[in-house]
Amino acid sequence: MKAFRLPDLGEGLHEAQIMEWHARPGDEIKADAPLLSVETDKAVTEVPSPWSGRISRLCARVGDIVKVGSVVVEYEGGEQESVPSPPKAPELEPVAPLALSTSAGRAMPAVRLLARELGIDIAALRGTGPQGAVLAEDVAKAFRPTGQEDYASLTGLRRSMAQNMARSGREVVPATVHEEADLGRWPDRSGITLRLVRAIATAVAAEPILNASYDGGGGLMMNRALHLGIAVDSRDGLLVPVLRNAADWPQDRLGPELERLIEAARARRLSADDLKGATFTLSNYGMIAGLHATPVVIPPQLAILGAGRLFDRFLMVRGQGRPHPILPLSLTYDHRFITGGEAARFVRALIEDLERPQ
Repeated sequence: MKAFRLPDLGEGLHEAQIMEWHARPGDEIKADAPLLSVETDKAVTEVPSPWSGRISRLCARVGDIVKVGSVVVEYEGGEQESVPSPPKAPELEPVAPLALSTSAGRAMPAVRLLARELGIDIAALRGTGPQGAVLAEDVAKAFRPTGQEDYASLTGLRRSMAQNMARSGREVVPATVHEEADLGRWPDRSGITLRLVRAIATAVAAEPILNASYDGGGGLMMNRALHLGIAVDSRDGLLVPVLRNAADWPQDRLGPELERLIEAARARRLSADDLKGATFTLSNYGMIAGLHATPVVIPPQLAILGAGRLFDRFLMVRGQGRPHPILPLSLTYDHRFITGGEAARFVRALIEDLERPQ
């Protein structure tokens, strides 16, 4: 019997959800033929068969969430063997747990507040956390709004999004600068995202600390290259493909590369390399709606730029009045490492580039 374990699917991925099986027990399968499709917090990935042989047993069902290194398929025949599990992470020094309520239904205060707001008796819940503590997800599973029977657990991309936002809330001290760019010298209103990429590269050159990364141990990594995350709205949730070396792309190739990344994100065809290593993020939410916002910084990045909805403002220039297209901008940055002056100078350099003739 040979056991196939779920392989490491990319940087930082610890689990995946089974989306589809391409083989059944008793099937003969060739090496490298499609075996199953899984969804991670990054993409939907097709996993090939590692060997040729007959499938003996599928060890997970469609919809199951499987940890990396867990057995997913057993093959008939051969000696007992398996694909090696990924190496275990080094053990860390134990940290004293935060104080939990000692009453029935042990839980953090925020979880108890959530349960109270949803009308859930926390004492009646069986906790899945350390020492039986009730977690927020335990409360969510118990919540069923009156008259609403549909319920869906957070999986894949949505769960990753929730975890990243929660991490940002725990670790980042955010501050936001709002400004506006007058695009009146542009001959037309097209290519805003392309111009934003160029302007961000210019502003990063003026204030490099906005492109730095926090190493988590008290130091900053001053990144030489701008790897720009592009926030993409999809039906499955938020994806952020990375435009690598964004400052170096020639104008005639930048547009097609952006289109490739955005289309691949919406189709969930991004590779692991397309999704890692961002040093700064752009969210052009104004393509849908919204003027100003407070975008969320995801560690280890230190900043994110939001671009709002383009609108017209009537302005007088040299005694003549005409409508000017105005682009609202919102720069959120981690105030632990970036000063207000550095953020303001970044925004000034950004706007000076945007307001140049196209």
